[in-house]
Amino acid sequence: MRPFAYERAATAEEALARCDEETRYLGGGTNLVDLMRLGVERPARLVDVTRLPHDRIEERSSGALRIGAAVRNSDLTAHPAVRRHHPMLVQAVLSGASGQIRNQATVGGNLLQRTRCSYFQDITKPCNKREPGTGCPAIDGEHHNLAILGHSESCVATHPSDMAVALAALDATVLTRGRGGERAIPLADFYRLPGSHPERDTTLEPGELVTAVEVPPLAMPSRYRKVRERASFAFALVSIAAAADVRDGVVRDCRIALGGVAHRPWRARRAEDHLRGRPLTRENLAGAADQELAAAHPLRDNAYKLRLARNLIVRTLLELGERA
Repeated sequence: MRPFAYERAATAEEALARCDEETRYLGGGTNLVDLMRLGVERPARLVDVTRLPHDRIEERSSGALRIGAAVRNSDLTAHPAVRRHHPMLVQAVLSGASGQIRNQATVGGNLLQRTRCSYFQDITKPCNKREPGTGCPAIDGEHHNLAILGHSESCVATHPSDMAVALAALDATVLTRGRGGERAIPLADFYRLPGSHPERDTTLEPGELVTAVEVPPLAMPSRYRKVRERASFAFALVSIAAAADVRDGVVRDCRIALGGVAHRPWRARRAEDHLRGRPLTRENLAGAADQELAAAHPLRDNAYKLRLARNLIVRTLLELGERA
């Protein structure tokens, strides 16, 4: 591990003033420190932002929630308002890691965690995400758990966060603070597809600090389901965050986001548009899934994700309809 300096910021202004190209913000460190040990991340300085006043969850009069970036994942899942209004967010976070890691990890860090693609984490291998221009060996190599949607010739990595998938379905907004002031970034615009610049995971500007996440109210039943290779501490092969308003057997509204299939949480808007106003039947759900997955380009060894995603959409929405 490269030697580094450690500093603790008392205010957001102080954190921003100390940040440069060789500095990283430190929250829980559950991903960043691992990447430093592997030699993937080599910051000259860490600025600890866990003591900033971003560790609260506030319930608005509208029913929206403001979740501070420094809120620990365990505290998020235990908060009464989160459990009452957003069960799929609780389910997503609980499925994401062990209790020990949830006790340490923060909301902001969870959103900013980086891919677990084995080529990205192995500094002896080329990787466009780690070293732009060196190539993507995953395309012809080991890619059974990588992207089927939105990938490019430069990168086929997937985003690892379960929380982010639920927040995508919830139409959440990421609040940030940078040298140019404060921004509110819809989660749909927060993450990037790889294109020719896979080294950039998000639309954050250099040094920009995530301060909170705003989650609007959701007046329909919701569910998060994750398919993985083992029961604990495994990243999604495919996951789904879904919510549905079903009345008299007809889908009035729905939200669907998929994880494990793309470089960012994948909001399934084609499937949503197909379902609205239609009876909630297995046939209509399968048709909605097929509409969404028509844009997929599976690789040699991950076409199984098409069937898996299709089945997840059908099963999860049917269960939500039964609850309604």
